[in-house]
Amino acid sequence: MKFQILSECKKTAARTGQIHTDHGIIDTPFFMPVGTYGSVKTQTSEEIKNLPSDILLSNTYHLYLRPGMDIVEGAGGLHKFMNWKGAILTDSGGYQIYSLESHRTIDNDGVTFKSHYDGSEHRFTPEKIIDIQRIIGSDLMMILDVCPSGELNLKEWRNAVDITTKWAQKSYEHFKSTKPQYGYNQSILPIIQGGTNQKLREASAKYLLDLDLENYAIGGLAVGEPKKEMLKTTEWMNDLIPQEKSRYLMGVGTPVDLVECVKRGMDMFDCVIPTRNARNSQLFTHDGKINIRNACYKNDYSLIDPESKSPLSQKYTKAYLHHLFRMNEILGLRISTTHNLNFYIELMATMRRKISENSFESWSNEFIARYNKGNDE
Repeated sequence: MKFQILSECKKTAARTGQIHTDHGIIDTPFFMPVGTYGSVKTQTSEEIKNLPSDILLSNTYHLYLRPGMDIVEGAGGLHKFMNWKGAILTDSGGYQIYSLESHRTIDNDGVTFKSHYDGSEHRFTPEKIIDIQRIIGSDLMMILDVCPSGELNLKEWRNAVDITTKWAQKSYEHFKSTKPQYGYNQSILPIIQGGTNQKLREASAKYLLDLDLENYAIGGLAVGEPKKEMLKTTEWMNDLIPQEKSRYLMGVGTPVDLVECVKRGMDMFDCVIPTRNARNSQLFTHDGKINIRNACYKNDYSLIDPESKSPLSQKYTKAYLHHLFRMNEILGLRISTTHNLNFYIELMATMRRKISENSFESWSNEFIARYNKGNDE
């Protein structure tokens, strides 16, 4: 699962590269549409491919509960189950378990939790998470981790680092002792934790880097900490993780977050914001966010975003989309979701181009200033 750097920005830590998987080569930096249950809401696999996106994210915790591993395995893995030809990254479920605070118990060997569907009890261990992802057949598999809130104290962050470190070694050993089920290679990603404490991040990174893997994830950010702290921590990660390793910043974020974190050396991103916000009538444009339900768009016959290359964004007006949302038409959700995902994918492509042209720094400053100025709150 090779990662190679193609170009680097001279004035920032931004860089372009490629991750090689058996389901294709993915240009970095990139954004992954989130298909938690094996589907990106309102979109078909073909539509996601046409964005164009070569990778999407799905979730081990949710797929394990529904439809269940017997169904996924019977289909021949998630790629076949959802008719997806690109690469897949699966989250380990650590964040979902973190959100079940009153319904789970974490110990040194794993976590016991109750399903949010029916209250049934389940047990995840570092080894079991690897086994589940072998059945899913994802190209990039996340190691089970403890994902603490950004608002916790130093003691709780340290405990999360200690347990995540122990689980990483168990996951790594189990990964080496097992084989893929479907004839193509899979890779694991350890998750560096530590909250916004520099020494804890250094300790977590030091141990996990000894595993000498190609790709590393940065977890425990965008979970309640101040934005300045998130960006500062990202800068530390750029210094701590060797340049030849790819960096996956989990759960981030807004368009401005993506630009700021690419500037700080990050390569891979995912977030539910473009799809979730689309279903709640918020669209992303080069001039900031707009809420298409607002009355000012009732008679606005301008295009959703004239600068977007998305075919839908060039065909439909704000007035029409406003009408669809007011009438609760499903088409409104589809158009807005497609538009937002296109905006994110186009943004990443623009960043790759600007980095290659060595004009990323000036472009990024202009993009952020324009985007923030135009936000429709």
